[in-house]
Amino acid sequence: MSKSKGNAITPINLLDEYGSDALHYWSASGRLGVDSAFEPGQFKIGRRLAMKLLNASKFVLSFAAPATDAVITEPIDRALLAGLADVVAEATTAFDAYNHTRALEVTETFFWAFCDDYLELVKERAYGSRGEVEAASALATLTTALSVLLRLFAPFLVFVTEEVWSWWQEGSIHRAAWPSADEVRALAGDADAGALKATSVALSGVRRAKSDAKLSMRAGITSVVVRGPQRLLDLVELAAPDLRAAGRVGELTFANGTDELKVEVTL
Repeated sequence: MSKSKGNAITPINLLDEYGSDALHYWSASGRLGVDSAFEPGQFKIGRRLAMKLLNASKFVLSFAAPATDAVITEPIDRALLAGLADVVAEATTAFDAYNHTRALEVTETFFWAFCDDYLELVKERAYGSRGEVEAASALATLTTALSVLLRLFAPFLVFVTEEVWSWWQEGSIHRAAWPSADEVRALAGDADAGALKATSVALSGVRRAKSDAKLSMRAGITSVVVRGPQRLLDLVELAAPDLRAAGRVGELTFANGTDELKVEVTL
């Protein structure tokens, strides 16, 4: 292999095709002391993640900034922050143990759930459909979560996090303080992170029914019955208004009687 002969392998083509953050993502996916296979699919995943982070950030920041004294009141908002606090704690522990791969894994998993479920659940409320107090709770949660997620991703997606940070914060994200699990948990109060997970299962059932019927996700449906153990039903009921809005559900009812959550949809 010789540079003068033109047969040297460099990452320049990969950088041109996928971007620097995708290359960072691939390298961060390999554990210390373990050989990493060259897998173009990982570059595609990294680029997709970077683009999703960029687009999700644009959505969150499209709203007016919440008031500094905005209070996070909604159960589903607090449930998200309870889950995020756990992620911060686990990612911090992983970094302390030099296990950067695990830190990336838990952050990425949470981020996709944040985008696929939470953003959809609170979108209508964030626009003010349920009132100013409820909207303020959603917006305060969205900006808090974005700030924390950007800092969690910063060691891996170096450039996209710096770009988004510059849109609404002073200085470089790479000089910002690492997020504190205790601070996030304080905002969550005594919320159960399982409330968001359970509600996401119910929302997934609604989406599946629409998909099977080849309907738009924005199509309205007549009614939904959520069945499951009472403990899980109680959690989903906390987010009933958001679930109804996200699924365009006319009538939403709950029925005890199964071991796991199941959704019956009447189109």
